[in-house]
Amino acid sequence: MSAAPDISPPPLVELDMAADQAIAACGGNARETVKALLVANNFLEVQLAELRASVSAGYSRGRFYPARDRKD
Repeated sequence: MSAAPDISPPPLVELDMAADQAIAACGGNARETVKALLVANNFLEVQLAELRASVSAGYSRGRFYPARDRKD
């Protein structure tokens, strides 16, 4: 059993609909939409970093931490 989930990208039609909804939510202003998406992405990255910090290296089998230089 694979540890990584099988994530497939959403169909293009769904992406287009989501983009249209985001632009509509920002009053049709593409620049404001991009800014809102950047803020949302930053929030998610901070949350992910906090979650990674709370998971032990043993539990995650070291997947989230850079490899240490071992001196053999």
